[in-house]
Amino acid sequence: MQSEKPGSKTVSGDLWWQKGIIYEVYIRSFNDSNGDGIGDLKGLTEKLDYLHDLGIDCVWVTPFYQSPMKDFGYDISDFKSVDKMFGTMKDFDELLHETHKRGMKLILDQVPNHTSDQHEWFKEARSSRDNPKRDWFIWADADAEGNPPNNWLAMFGGSAWEWDEKTEQFYYHAFLKEQPDLNWRNPEVQEAVLEEMRFWLDKGVDGFRVDVMWHLIKDEYFRDNPDNPDYKEEQPTYNQLQPVYSTDQPEVHDIIEKMRDLTDSYPERVLIGEIYLPIHQLVSYYGPDNQGAQLPFNFQLLTLPWEPKKIAIAIDQYEGALPNSGWPNWVIGNHDQSRLATKVGEAQARVAAMLLLTLRGTPTLYYGDEIGMQDVKIPKNEMQDPQGLHMPDKDLSRDPFRSPMPWNDSANAGFTTGKPWLRMAKNIDKLNVQAQQEDPDSLLALYKKLIALRRQEPALHKGRYRPVYSDDKLIAYLRETDEKRFLIVLNLSDKGRQFAPERFKFKGKVILSLLPDHENETVENEIRMKGDEGLIIELE
Repeated sequence: MQSEKPGSKTVSGDLWWQKGIIYEVYIRSFNDSNGDGIGDLKGLTEKLDYLHDLGIDCVWVTPFYQSPMKDFGYDISDFKSVDKMFGTMKDFDELLHETHKRGMKLILDQVPNHTSDQHEWFKEARSSRDNPKRDWFIWADADAEGNPPNNWLAMFGGSAWEWDEKTEQFYYHAFLKEQPDLNWRNPEVQEAVLEEMRFWLDKGVDGFRVDVMWHLIKDEYFRDNPDNPDYKEEQPTYNQLQPVYSTDQPEVHDIIEKMRDLTDSYPERVLIGEIYLPIHQLVSYYGPDNQGAQLPFNFQLLTLPWEPKKIAIAIDQYEGALPNSGWPNWVIGNHDQSRLATKVGEAQARVAAMLLLTLRGTPTLYYGDEIGMQDVKIPKNEMQDPQGLHMPDKDLSRDPFRSPMPWNDSANAGFTTGKPWLRMAKNIDKLNVQAQQEDPDSLLALYKKLIALRRQEPALHKGRYRPVYSDDKLIAYLRETDEKRFLIVLNLSDKGRQFAPERFKFKGKVILSLLPDHENETVENEIRMKGDEGLIIELE
């Protein structure tokens, strides 16, 4: 067993959120139970057996709360509700019950940075300057020329400040103008949101993935953000500035500690943070003495080029930067980024699966990546994502990686009996769950093998990580406990390569291979790797 570091509560690797696999369900696109073309809670409940069979330990479901759907549920008008589009509270209770009955966990998206402009809190706040909830949001006067108080930009384009005619002030919105930011410097806001989290914890949910955690606190002096000298025209306009004053403020860690205190008051809950920051900033979100998020999401496999040396260096930098009490995690797909199989290709998607499921730390999968779903081209006249609609001259819509899950080769791939809310891939007759369940060589079959092996072998789910080798094609590393060692060798190219590291001698048996060539073979000190090959070798 990996020994605990001084002062650590969580580095043993024995907690459920350390051993297990997290699976993101984008609720609109997973499974539709009522034929309206939109996925829902009952639809998810219907597919729990599939997730259990895959080997998933924890289901993370995206927002299903009451919402005007300007940002597909991330603009919430009532945090303690279920939008009728997704079902009822009874449907949620049934989902939670059935998830737990199968021995799995359920975590929810918590969206504490902002509300919908249709939320009662904001309706009150904008009713007058002296309303008691005015300070629950972020307001500022215009400058002498009538312009916004600073240069802060919205993630979805344009200024992050919106003029309110009635009260003659600007309010701040990091995303859409219909998503006003809460003022987390106000203790009443803190208590109100914590009370909403308590509502779901009391129901029995197993934790939260906290949306845009690094945005929660803004500079109290509203200082201008500096220019970004590395900005490129194809990037979102938000990237024109470096958001050093509008995000990642020191006081945010006090807020996260309060969230952690709340979740820790319930047994075996987990707090996950969505944080797009460089590693040296990301690791601060573990908090002192592990009082921050247990899992600040690590998005390096999502954002880095698929180049072995860069990935190997990033793994080592992350391992080296982790605080004593910090448990690592890896994310290979989510609802905001292009699909894995689109970025790296079908063959390398298999290599990526082996990488994700053999690295040290908790893996998170995105629905459909286990069958190799790819981006679906959405015509401009069908585009729905606000990020794409608000910057039409840039190719920034997230619709292509949110297309419905293909379950079989029937009409609309078994996702719905109606018209899907987004068009589906053209190859769903071949690329679907049922077809891959019947194919022992499918990507889905590989995921099942990898997940089962990871669960079976302590070295693979909590063992030490040691780098062995990397070059322009290969990555090799060890996962080990005192009892057992595994050597993982991955070829991140389609070209063959000899693996014979000078400073590392080895002998062992190949227990899992992405190609049939080396299956069950005994190897010693060198291997001729084919392109797109990955090996897990149990060492003697």
